[in-house]
Amino acid sequence: MSATPARRISAVVTLLTLLALSACTADPALHARRITADQPSPSAGTPTPSTTTQPTPSASPPARPAPGSLEWYVSQVPTFPAAPPPQPVPLPTTGTAAFWHRLPTEQKVAFITIDDGGLARPPAVAEFVWRAHIPVTMFLNSPAAEEHDVYFRAIQVAGGVVENHTINHTSLAGRSYDHQKREICGAADRLETLFGRRSTLFRPPFGEHDSTTLRAAYDCGAKAVLHWTETVHEGKVRYQTPEKVVRPGDILLMHFRPALMDDLLAALKAIHRSGLTPALLTDYIR
Repeated sequence: MSATPARRISAVVTLLTLLALSACTADPALHARRITADQPSPSAGTPTPSTTTQPTPSASPPARPAPGSLEWYVSQVPTFPAAPPPQPVPLPTTGTAAFWHRLPTEQKVAFITIDDGGLARPPAVAEFVWRAHIPVTMFLNSPAAEEHDVYFRAIQVAGGVVENHTINHTSLAGRSYDHQKREICGAADRLETLFGRRSTLFRPPFGEHDSTTLRAAYDCGAKAVLHWTETVHEGKVRYQTPEKVVRPGDILLMHFRPALMDDLLAALKAIHRSGLTPALLTDYIR
């Protein structure tokens, strides 16, 4: 006998009810999630938050910069107090340039200088100077400056200052006035053309100079001839005093060599340990 339509409907309803109860019993959480997804909240008209506890993803620690990368060098730079307003040092009025191993100042500043020896051009230096706000003074001989003008101009744009280191990078001491003037003025002329500013500071190659050097440098527009008080090479500061501390007014010397990034960082750390702040020479020699 065939079932009546009413009985068939009743059987279907019973079957659906059993299936729903079976699904709910097998996975109550799944059932609850389905309800939550399908039924709006009666109060807000938006889906009711699930009552199922979800695992909280653990936050990944920030990746550390790889040693030797630009990010690593920047992360290693100490935080310095602001440099005090500069008090320019007095200059001689005798028609010769001043000569200093260190600036005669008690202000808590020291000075980073880089001489060009034509040995290397580390590519990240300009970006490092820019991002770490390193005040550097570059003493360049004019042929190297002309050959690598784009490289040095990038450091200048980053905050560096270009100064004079002769044309041929040979010792001046004992040479005639005319010879020394050609070396100093010739480099000053070329550097001005390349970088848009005439140099006001001069460093003789190897630090070798005499009274004629001071006179020729002055006649070429230099206010001071500078030596140094510490050298930095391959990431190590070499002190010339037994105290092994950077003093106010000290001048640190390094070169454009493969380890220049390490030298800059070592100089910054030594200045910081001494309670000083790096500053620009041209702010103090005017």
